Amino acid sequence: MAGEHIPDPGIEALPQPEGPTQIIETDYEIGQDNIEGVKPVAFDIHNPVFMVSAVAVVVFTAATLLFPDTLGPFFASMRDVVTSNFDWFFLIAGNVFVLLCLGLILSPLGSIRLGGPKAAPDFSLTGWFAMLFAAGMGIGLMFYGVSEPLGHFTAALGGPVVENGVRTDWAPLDGAPGDELGARRLAMAATIFHWGLHPWAIYAVVALALALFAYNKGLPLTLRSVFYPIFGDKVWGWPGHVIDVLAVLATLFGLATSLGIGAEQAAAGFHFLFGWSTADAAKIILIVIITAVATGSVVLGVEKGVKRLSEINMVLALILLLFVIAVGPTWQILTGFFGNLGAYVVDLIPLSNPFGRDDDNFRQGWTAFYWAWWISWSPFVGMFIARVSRGRTVRQFLIAVLIVPSLISVLWMTTFGGTAISITLQGFSGVTDAALELQLFQMLSQLPLTAITSFVGIILVIVFFVTSSDSGSLVIDTIAAGGKVHAPVPQRIFWCSFEGLVAIALLLGGGLTALQAMAVSTGLPFTLVLLGACWAIVKGLLGERKELK
Repeated sequence: MAGEHIPDPGIEALPQPEGPTQIIETDYEIGQDNIEGVKPVAFDIHNPVFMVSAVAVVVFTAATLLFPDTLGPFFASMRDVVTSNFDWFFLIAGNVFVLLCLGLILSPLGSIRLGGPKAAPDFSLTGWFAMLFAAGMGIGLMFYGVSEPLGHFTAALGGPVVENGVRTDWAPLDGAPGDELGARRLAMAATIFHWGLHPWAIYAVVALALALFAYNKGLPLTLRSVFYPIFGDKVWGWPGHVIDVLAVLATLFGLATSLGIGAEQAAAGFHFLFGWSTADAAKIILIVIITAVATGSVVLGVEKGVKRLSEINMVLALILLLFVIAVGPTWQILTGFFGNLGAYVVDLIPLSNPFGRDDDNFRQGWTAFYWAWWISWSPFVGMFIARVSRGRTVRQFLIAVLIVPSLISVLWMTTFGGTAISITLQGFSGVTDAALELQLFQMLSQLPLTAITSFVGIILVIVFFVTSSDSGSLVIDTIAAGGKVHAPVPQRIFWCSFEGLVAIALLLGGGLTALQAMAVSTGLPFTLVLLGACWAIVKGLLGERKELK
């Protein structure tokens, strides 16, 4: 019909707020700054977010592949410089995120509903919890589920080691020298600290900010929208461009870190079962194959493929978890779950303290790295959580996002880490002697059906690899396309391919150290973005509260 406005198919229409909300009026339209083309390759990219992000990624990847020997030591020093000089900043920021979430749960602002006071939840409570569970699981739990608790236990049991007046051990806090029970409790408390409230508060801040400003304020579902209370309409200019570029780079390097870790563990698993090589070439082949599968999923459409893969992964993860509980030290796992939660509560404040500690290796090498890694993942996970949480009150949202995945992580770490510690105390040294990526399989070797459970473990790592790469490339593409969620397929192929290439480049340019270095380095500036988002959340919620009166 002549004169009729035809909606851009690349723009997903967000539901209108239901009931009185503080709508933000702006002339900005999604995609207004985009550059579009059809031939020879279709594209629809935000100018300049896509170009700045893409050029930075291409240059970085090329340089790392061309000069791996030169950049390897550089990555190691860069990680050490960031974690040793800014560990206090990461810890303070993590505490701010947790305190903000707990404060909102207890405050009257917690009663505000995402989507407006009359909005109904888009998903059932059970379905919503299941999706939070899916978001809470990942390659990290597979890689660190055994190695982290066991590593903390061994270091804590050995106690502080001082050389030339400086502690050189990796024990958390003051350790528990010679005390097996104390070392176990401290190890599990430190592990839960890294997988409990703090990381999920990071995700919750991003998710709540996105949901609030999209569903209640009527702004695009992009990170720059969160900063409208700070910058006003300038957020559609360079201040917003910088925020989105940081989000793209942080997410991409966070994903590349996870993909590199997953490749190392999958290669170790295949070597354990079949004797295959664990050289860099084998890891690169794994990354190429799995990235190709993820890219194929992007081309064909991810709604059914990724959803089904995620459901299969959840079932396999649950089966593996229940199997280890059943055939492992069952009573110790079940009672340890509550004991470990208690140890976490007792040690939460000392572990959160950024000052006056001498456990530098633990605080900088573990905690600072983790906080940066979670922060780099937060745009990806936060956007996913925001999209499925419309209709929930802020209080319901925060309790569920903080508590449910945290409890799942506690159970996972208690089961796998606790079993590894028990096996070690019984005299088997194979787990502690193995490389980090092999420790899960060495632990499973001491339980029945080793070949089957180890193969299931490899499948879990690979499918996590595929779904993370696939979903992550879509989130990155949405940001780089100015908020459009149905941008041309070649752009998704570009981001999915370069996630794999960055992971390969980092593996060749320094292995796990290089992966950690880039997660830490991109997480540092993005921490400032999240701290700004905290202020915007409070201001936005106060506006909603005022609108309801």
